[in-house]
Amino acid sequence: MTCQSPIVVALDYPTMAQSIEMAKRLDPSQCRVKVGKELFTTAGPVILDELHKLGFDIFLDLKFHDIPNTVANAVSVAAKAGVWMVNVHATGGRRMMEASANALQSLASQTGKDKTLLIAVTVLTSMDQSDLAEIGIDLTPEQHVSRLAKLAQSSGMDGVVCSAQESKMLSTELGKDFVLVTPGIRPVGSEQGDQKRIMTPQDAMVAGSHYLVMGRPITQAKDPIAVLTSVNQSVLLG
Repeated sequence: MTCQSPIVVALDYPTMAQSIEMAKRLDPSQCRVKVGKELFTTAGPVILDELHKLGFDIFLDLKFHDIPNTVANAVSVAAKAGVWMVNVHATGGRRMMEASANALQSLASQTGKDKTLLIAVTVLTSMDQSDLAEIGIDLTPEQHVSRLAKLAQSSGMDGVVCSAQESKMLSTELGKDFVLVTPGIRPVGSEQGDQKRIMTPQDAMVAGSHYLVMGRPITQAKDPIAVLTSVNQSVLLG
């Protein structure tokens, strides 16, 4: 089953049971799902098996950041588990990203299967300029995102995680085929939460985003499926 939707629903629940309950209400032809740190830590790799049984493409969002060999091995394990996409932190540097990209390309060549998408995280959407300044980065979020995204592309990444506010800039700088995965997506009228750099689904797609990560606006809605359907209609039909 091929999913045509750009929506990736974040299953940010504290238990596997809650995550599976929500997943069973969703349609794998209408969205993909994201497994993050909390869920993966509580459930372990079995959550990937259970979501695959339901037919979902999975974005494993663990943001690996370590020495090159360790991260290359970690993304290889993720790929062998069948995930659709996995990510690392761009701030891990060129050698770490190149080692990871080479490991996944080698694995795909050996198995003959589609290569797992490898995405680099640039600047978290919860951070603004004051947060960057506190850790010694005297650049705007946009400038820092641009620098890291260019490094990621030249290091063999398939794309980056960024704010949708940077999508237009990156699409212009790096080309429309460089995959842009954007969290911080909020439909009109939904709460901002702890995200600082946000955008509506429609505006994000127009700006050049390829995949839109949405958690609470869908999973905490009174009718999650109605919200998902509405967002899909708005971005797929314009």
